[in-house]
Amino acid sequence: MATERPDLAAMLYPLVRKLIAIELPVLAAHDVSMWGYSVLTALDDTPVRTQAALAEAIGADKSRIIGTLDELQQAGLIERTPDPDDRRVRLLSITPEGRRVRRAVRRGIQAQEQQVLEAVPLVDRKTFIRILQQIHASR
Repeated sequence: MATERPDLAAMLYPLVRKLIAIELPVLAAHDVSMWGYSVLTALDDTPVRTQAALAEAIGADKSRIIGTLDELQQAGLIERTPDPDDRRVRLLSITPEGRRVRRAVRRGIQAQEQQVLEAVPLVDRKTFIRILQQIHASR
């Protein structure tokens, strides 16, 4: 009989809280919110999106991200242009500065994550990250 273990959420939730806590100073140093970073990441992965498609991709309500989009546009990190086929729709794209900020934030976050992962042997770290990537890709 297998030994009992805590539920996955019970094991992951403290880790997620710790990861968010180490991300916040990195985001603040680049003057980007968590939602802003999510937007930049989504736009860097798929260059042109509508606001509705972006909201769905990052799991946000489309009316909720408007303020974030305004902030990112004012900072020169994204562009919103009218769709030539439907003037009511705005097409979103990341600017070169937005791409630079997104990559700098990712590097900073991943450097902080390394400190958390150092407690785990390298081979297990690689396996853990590979499994998380598989789970992420399957959603």
